Amino acid sequence: MSDDGSPLTGKVRQLRLRRQQLRAPHAGSPAEALRNLLAVQSQEFPYARWTLAQRCQPHAAATAADVEQAVADGAILRTHILRPTWHFVHRGDLGWLMGLSADRLHQGNKGMYRQTGLDQEVAARSGNVLARAVEGGAHKTREELAAILGAAGLPNKGLPFIYQLMHAEISRILVSGTPVRSSGGALKQTYALFDERITGSTGGPLTGTDREQALGQLALRYFASRGPATVKDCAAWSGLTMKDVKLGLDVARELSPGTLGSASFDGLEFHLASEEVEGLSGPRHEAALPRVDLIQCYDEYVMGYSQSRHYLGGTAPYLSTDNSPLHVVLVDGRLAGWWRHGFINGVCELDIRMDRPTTPDEQTALDAEVERYGRFLGLPTKRA
Repeated sequence: MSDDGSPLTGKVRQLRLRRQQLRAPHAGSPAEALRNLLAVQSQEFPYARWTLAQRCQPHAAATAADVEQAVADGAILRTHILRPTWHFVHRGDLGWLMGLSADRLHQGNKGMYRQTGLDQEVAARSGNVLARAVEGGAHKTREELAAILGAAGLPNKGLPFIYQLMHAEISRILVSGTPVRSSGGALKQTYALFDERITGSTGGPLTGTDREQALGQLALRYFASRGPATVKDCAAWSGLTMKDVKLGLDVARELSPGTLGSASFDGLEFHLASEEVEGLSGPRHEAALPRVDLIQCYDEYVMGYSQSRHYLGGTAPYLSTDNSPLHVVLVDGRLAGWWRHGFINGVCELDIRMDRPTTPDEQTALDAEVERYGRFLGLPTKRA
């Protein structure tokens, strides 16, 4: 395994930063950034907006409002998929991705379905009630759906309620709708009818050639956007088996010959965009000045890897003593500290904790990133 300070480790970081569009060439919009990454973990919605916006071209200056509008329009959807947890997925990809994931998601949830009494009869009843509640563009909040299920004599609290909603998402009944503001100003997710937000969906689990083609598409998109990465990295990220990922790689090379390449180092085989393979053996191009990135702890630069996450240079995600997530400070792609935000009197205060004293150039870069985060939020920012 490469030492943290080795030239190869630095090259891996540089390639991952570039392929994930944390470096140029950047995306033209949040939706385009999502298309590149295929799926983005988003259980921390306020921070997940930043994950997409910070990958956009500097002149585009994507804001929190831009991401929220894309979610409202349905270009970006938020639902349970892959492992499962909340993810952003582009509407053009959710149909086939759910077709690839649904069986494994239901299988993984089987124990909780049993524990919460969600058998086939209850799932069918609640699915019908939920579908009728949101049809015709009548997007509903979680609280509104809870009241509707309760009135129908179905569970509307705790885990039994939560797993009814998740079952409906995985079953292509519900998907995210247009967010609404609460009386206190917080943004609240709503649910919409899957078939009204997604067009051209196959309507069920993929089988045979369709499934193989979807595996190939997933492998192509994952390794092109996150490489260098291993089969095990992709399997952990996607929730698929390593056998399926290997099949996907074979199909990807048939679908798009010459797009993906491979390289062996640190005792592992890595897959990446073919155009980047030479960069692993070529000279490392150091930036004249350090670059600081504030990323969320569930950013794909972290969560896109499992077996090879050590190239990050530290352990993440990390929970603080109060069990709330601390997000990640990167210096030239290496974990260098933690951060989170808070709001007081219309000002965003950033609590930033570096793991060592910063150099003057690093402090300048950090200040610039704090200002960029403020522009994204549309609020003045300061260090707490």
